[in-house]
Amino acid sequence: MPLQIVNRYLPDLGPTYSPPGEGPFPAVLLLHGSEGAWAGWTHRAAVILAAHGFLAFPFGYSVGGNGWNAGSIIDVPLDKTEASLARLRALPLVNGKVGIYGVSRGAEHALLLTALMVQSGCPDLPNAVAVHSPPDVICGAFKAASWRDQGDPGWQVWDPALRAWTWRGTSDALLPTTPIGIEIYEGPLFLSHGTADKIWSVEMTRRLEARLRQNGRDPEVHYYEDQGHALGSAADNIHNEKLIAFFGRHLNDA
Repeated sequence: MPLQIVNRYLPDLGPTYSPPGEGPFPAVLLLHGSEGAWAGWTHRAAVILAAHGFLAFPFGYSVGGNGWNAGSIIDVPLDKTEASLARLRALPLVNGKVGIYGVSRGAEHALLLTALMVQSGCPDLPNAVAVHSPPDVICGAFKAASWRDQGDPGWQVWDPALRAWTWRGTSDALLPTTPIGIEIYEGPLFLSHGTADKIWSVEMTRRLEARLRQNGRDPEVHYYEDQGHALGSAADNIHNEKLIAFFGRHLNDA
């Protein structure tokens, strides 16, 4: 039986997953959480997306890390993600439309990058953005060798000497607890969260949804009852169906 999913190592990007053939395919850039690129969760999600017609690129952004260590989220240059998004869009394999999907710290990464691109007047914004378990504020730097208290980063005390992100070479405006201004993005937005999440509070997504609607946006929002930070099998299947449908509506040529 021929391969239904192809692993393609692309120069200047890395491993991607897609259906067989030369496309063009709609593309999705995936952003991992504090588990780091080596944990494999974004590769798992990428394979699921590839099985449904997308070229999926798991973008590893954590600093350092290997198969035994997640790597840190300290001074991560969001410009590098912006550049990778542009390279992905320009591939002959891609139909010119690219979405972003991030989970947890990857959700923060996706929302913050998109908002900063809008603020900076970037012409090539993502065509759709999906996030699961997102924060509504910028969070502090994550050291892989340590663990933080559970709860809501909107009130958590972060190390003021460290920053998680940089943009255009500086982190001056990216202070922890600063609201992420995603309401200025006019494109399609998907938010989801487990209501029993004890690591990344669902109240953050509720605040995001309220702020977006107050500013005239109409995000697609899903709350998974009694689900934690990691979804159970049944909820995960429902979530993947909703996610694939969202990207299918907004990234296909029709």
